[in-house]
This record gives sequence, structure tokens and C-alpha cells, in this order.
Amino acid sequence: MDEAAPLLEMRAITKRFPGVLANDRVDFDVRRGEIHTLLGENGAGKSTLMNVLYGLYQQDEGEVLINGSVVNLQEPADAIEHRIGMIHQHFMLVPTLTVAENVALGLAPVTKVRPELDAVSARIVELAETYGLHVDPKALVWQLAVGERQRVEIIKALYRDAELLVLDEPTAVLTPQEVDDMFVTLRQMAADGKGLIFISHKLHEVMALSDRITVLRHGRVTGHTVPAETSRAQLANMMVGREVLLAPDRPEMEVGDVRLSIRDLRVVGDRGTEAVSGLNLEARSGEILGIAGVSGNGQREFAEAIVGLRQAASGVIELEGVDIGSAAPVKVRDAGVGYVPEERMRDGAVADFTVEENLILTSHSSPQMAKRGFLQFEAIKDHCEQLVAEYAVKTPSLDTPTHNLSGGNIQKLILARELSAQPRVLIAAQPTRGVDIGAAEYIHSRLIDARSTGTAIVVISEDLDEVLALSDRVAVMFEGEIVGTVDPAEVTREEIGLMMAGVVA
Repeated sequence: MDEAAPLLEMRAITKRFPGVLANDRVDFDVRRGEIHTLLGENGAGKSTLMNVLYGLYQQDEGEVLINGSVVNLQEPADAIEHRIGMIHQHFMLVPTLTVAENVALGLAPVTKVRPELDAVSARIVELAETYGLHVDPKALVWQLAVGERQRVEIIKALYRDAELLVLDEPTAVLTPQEVDDMFVTLRQMAADGKGLIFISHKLHEVMALSDRITVLRHGRVTGHTVPAETSRAQLANMMVGREVLLAPDRPEMEVGDVRLSIRDLRVVGDRGTEAVSGLNLEARSGEILGIAGVSGNGQREFAEAIVGLRQAASGVIELEGVDIGSAAPVKVRDAGVGYVPEERMRDGAVADFTVEENLILTSHSSPQMAKRGFLQFEAIKDHCEQLVAEYAVKTPSLDTPTHNLSGGNIQKLILARELSAQPRVLIAAQPTRGVDIGAAEYIHSRLIDARSTGTAIVVISEDLDEVLALSDRVAVMFEGEIVGTVDPAEVTREEIGLMMAGVVA
């Protein structure tokens, strides 16, 4: 072990897939006691590089060094042996097991299970005290809050004595207070000499937490910097290769009449329990109403009830005074409600359909598209070409299968289809989840354009920055209820964060 060498060095890492150069001679290193952020758009090569580090992929060229020695990482077990830990964006926990059982999973088998679990629990308590990761070793994972599950993931890595931790979008589902708590933990880990690789799209977090920042674009390193010598705008420019509007320009609008009115809405979730509990809400013409909340507080069930995909147990849903609460999805759409679902490939588009087919998925029977039961192919082509151009959907052709497009372009396609119908109300759930900063900028601008034409827009997002930047009003959802509605210009992130955690003044 070379004490003078960096904890990690990745030298000239090159990784190819058929038709794609995912990593192009990438150099990256992490020193002991630092938090090094890896930044880049989707498709920039971040995940590929980290998968090489964790043994999920093998590089075609280049080498990986741990403590100055070249290592051969053929599988995750090799990475774990070299004290590398990966904390995934989507938790890798078994809900029906306890915290201690989850931490013990994958460790060497033992003959006496109970004494071993007692030892695991004692070590969990010790780690919790050291790093402020307070969690009950005997608690069942399904009973834990999202922030507590994130702590369990970190404890799993620390229990295995990880010296180098990769954190992939670790704050995506946390409240601002939980993010602050996590940052305290991460800084403590760095102070103890561990090396951390932080991956995030949230530039304010990157600026607050990082010791160093490396930016990837199109598989290549485009720059190295430190927070003191850069800004969020400069980081966005390095990521995208052009100036990016981080805060959308939202012109003043005179808010109109109520378009969507919801009273005492109650909706049962998939587990048979009440997911939406007596919710009341109004959305008006020419405004963006943001719904803020941590994942799992009834947002999905709320959206599905409005658009007719889930039957409400009770309550009233009215579109401009007309009850649509029991209407089928096609009737809701015909009445003037557009929907951008949070699961775009499950609910928003048919993966094997072409771009053209998905663009007319909801309008193929309209008089413009069909006459006497026959599709009007020239009219359909003209309509789709116009939408692809107008919404900057990058696709080789209209005949390209939709699953070949990037996530950002699929989202633009869905938005183009929904907004082209000129809806009276648009429900946009997680509109920029998983898309890169350039696509997010564009999607935000189109939502604001729709607002300016008088559409009432409800944006449901777990990204508090997005909600604050887009919304004229913000309603905070907790355990199926709206616990408060605030003006984003008159409230702090901390105040909204407390409301997201159910703390209401």
C-alpha cells in the first residue's frame, strides 16, 4: 500500500458498446478524506465509469489503481474485497427483513444465526453513534421512512469497512432537512479518511458538498474545478456545452378562473390502505400549481385519480364545474385534461411503437387524422413532423422505435403529444425525472409557454428546486393530505422541508 498514492486512480479508462464510445480515455482519482463529485448529463458516461469501478463492467482499455496498486475488478465481490462500496439511487433492501438482517445479507454464512445478528446489531449501533445514522437495528425496513432507508444503505457499506464510497443520486428522495443530515454524515466520513464519489444533478448540492468536481460530456472529461472557483451556471455550461437557463423565466400572469377543483378526495392505494386522505385543492387558468412532497405520500394515486386511471373512493373532482370523478380516462382526456405520467415508459408511451405512432396515440381517431375509418397518412406525417420540430425531439426518423430514444427525448415526445391537444388542465408528474439538465431546461420552458396560453398546470415533483422554480403556488403533500399551500417567493426551503416531513407551524 502506497500511502502517498490517491485512494483511487482510474487511468485512461475506455469502454465501448456497439456503436457507442461510453468512456473515452477518462482519468479520475479520489484522495483520502475528500468528496469528489462526478457531474454530467445522462449519457455522459458517469454510470459506465462507476460500473467499471464496481466490477459490473470491464474496461476495454486503461487501468484502475487502489492505493497505488493496479487491481482487476471482474465482479462486485472484487470491488467489495478492495473496500469499495456503492450506494445506489434505488435502495437495494429487502422490505420484509429487519435492518440488521439486511446489513448481514451477503456476509459469510454462520452456524449460529441469532448471536451473529446480535453482533451485527451492536456494530450497527456503534456506526450509528459515530456517524449520526440513527436507526433501530430491529426495525423492519418497510416500516422505515425514506431517509431512514438511505441511512441503512450507508450503514451496509460502512459495516463492510468500505474506504471508498460511490453515492449515486443519494438525495433524490430526501427532504431538505434529511439532505442536511446526510451531508453532516458524509463530511464526517470524509474527515475519517474515507474517499467519497458523489453523483448528483442538483447543482446547489454539488457546490455545497464537493471538495473537487470533475465534469464528463459525451464520455470525455471536459473539466476539473472546485466550488470556490466556479458557479452553478459555469458547471451547467461545462456539462451541456452551452449556456443553460437554470431558473426559468416565468413572466407575470393574471390568474384566471378555477379550472380544476378537488374536494375531500379519498383514494385507496395498491396495498389496500388509504393513499389520499380528504384532499382539497384548486388549480386556476394561467398558473402552475406545484405539488411538493417526498415520494410515497400519495402523489401517484392523486394524479391517477384525476385522469381516471384509478377510481376514487369518495370526493369530488370537477373540471370547470363538471364532475369528472367517475369518468373513464378517454372521457377525462376529451373533457380537456392532459397527463404526463411519472413512469413514461410504462404509462406514457408504448416502447415498441414508432415515434409517429406514439405521437398520435391519443388522437388517431380525430377528424384530422382519420376519415370514414381510414387513417390519413399524409396528415399524420405532417402533424408529427411539426411536433418533432416544434418540441426539439431528437430522433433519426418518425419510424424510429420509441425505446431507441433517450429519456429526455421520450419525455419531450409525450409533452408534445399532450400539449398539442391544447388541454384545459395539464397534470405533469415528475416531468424531468431522469432527464439531463438541457432537456429539463427545455421541458420547463414548454410548461411555462402552456401557462401563458391559460392552461392550468399541476406539476407533481419530488425535486424541490424544480417546484420552487416553476410554481406560482406550492401545495405540500404529506401522508395523502395537503398540509399547506405557500407562495414560493415568500417561503424558505427549510420551511417547505419541514412541511414535507409533516411539521406544520
